[in-house]
Amino acid sequence: MTPALNKPVPEFDALATGGVKFSPQAYAGQIVVLYFYPKDNTPGCTTEACDFRDNIFAFKELGAVVLGISVDDINSHRQFAADNHLPFTILADSDKQVVRQYGVLHKPLGLMELARRETFIIDPQGLIVKHYREVEPERHSKQVLTDLKALQAAARPGH
Repeated sequence: MTPALNKPVPEFDALATGGVKFSPQAYAGQIVVLYFYPKDNTPGCTTEACDFRDNIFAFKELGAVVLGISVDDINSHRQFAADNHLPFTILADSDKQVVRQYGVLHKPLGLMELARRETFIIDPQGLIVKHYREVEPERHSKQVLTDLKALQAAARPGH
């Protein structure tokens, strides 16, 4: 079951590439772009991660934090982040708790369980304000930036 828009983000704990446990409360008061992806070091996932990397300063200018998450383990994530010079945190969901809570767990070809490529924007109050079910890895971060700007403009008084 996918969390509903304008509802609180599901609570979870996951190990982050920095070696600390992560929970959504750690980013209370900030905009969070939480993007789920299937597998480290695969072409689409690398393209998507590098696209977020290349636009990281634009996200920071908007006050947004980018977090990637997949079911790969923390060692795989650390290598993936190092190989691609990723300047944002990647979360390990090896027990698949988070992908289940967000409704993005799937079995492609009936084989292993992976995360679907989906993204959630979480506002400073911890509410999900945007959900992307269809993601094109090579254009996704630019789409998210455009939508973040629109969301911020709509939130300003007088709009």
